This record gives sequence, structure tokens and C-alpha cells, in this order.
Amino acid sequence: MLKLNSIVGLAADQQLSARLHLLDHEGRVEFIMLDTAEIARRRLSARTDRGTLCAISLPRTQRLVDGAVLLLEDKRAIVVRAEPERWLVFKAADAAAGIELGYCAGNMHWPVRFEGDHLYVVGELGSGHVLDRLQHVLDQGAVVFLGEGK
Repeated sequence: MLKLNSIVGLAADQQLSARLHLLDHEGRVEFIMLDTAEIARRRLSARTDRGTLCAISLPRTQRLVDGAVLLLEDKRAIVVRAEPERWLVFKAADAAAGIELGYCAGNMHWPVRFEGDHLYVVGELGSGHVLDRLQHVLDQGAVVFLGEGK
């Protein structure tokens, strides 16, 4: 198991980017894919796309982000990739339904975002959980679940 205790830098960094580019051409860059919940953690075990088992243990001052370089050697690099966030998309038929939908999401302390007349609830909560909690407004027909988006 490879122990990774700090972030070397970000893949977007100009100097790191050049080194990563060369290693990538030689097939020596490994990626760790993390979902939203995992990327928020400082301690976790993960496997790279090439099968390397890694124990990540970061200090409190560092946070994982998309493009975080955890290892950069002459022969290999390991970079974090964040999976795109999933969102559950809802649309309210009118202002009253929108207020009730917003109240429910706020009362549950769900992470949300708004785009026009659509309410997006973070999908990591699980669509079944969210839909169960909103069943009463969905049954009224004034709020429609449009599916998942990113």
C-alpha cells in the first residue's frame, strides 16, 4: 500500500503540468477517481485506475480537489480526479409550489442550487431518500421531478 501524506500541487500548475504531460505521454500517470463524499475526506483508502492501493492521510491544512497531485516522481505520478456531481432536478408549477419545495429542501438542510425555475438537490443524498421526503408535494402535482442532471 502506497502512503500519500500531502498534496504536491495542482495539475493545472504550469511547472507541474509540464512534468505531468511528459509522464502522461509515457503512460506513467495514475488517477484516483473520487466522488463528492470521498473528495471531502482527508483520510481514505483508494485504488488508482492502474490498481495501486493508496492510503491517503492529509494534514488538516490540505483538502483534496480535482487535479490534486499526490505523488510526482521521475517515473510516476498520481493525480486526483473528481467525478462530476449528480443533481436531482425539480420544477415547481407556480410560486406557491416553489416556496413549499424550497421550504422542504431548506428544512432538510439539503445542498441545493437554482437555475431559472429549476431547483437542483445534490444527488449524493440518494434519489430514493429525496423523493420519499418530497412525496407529498410530488403527489399534489405542483412539483415535478425532472430526473438527474450534472
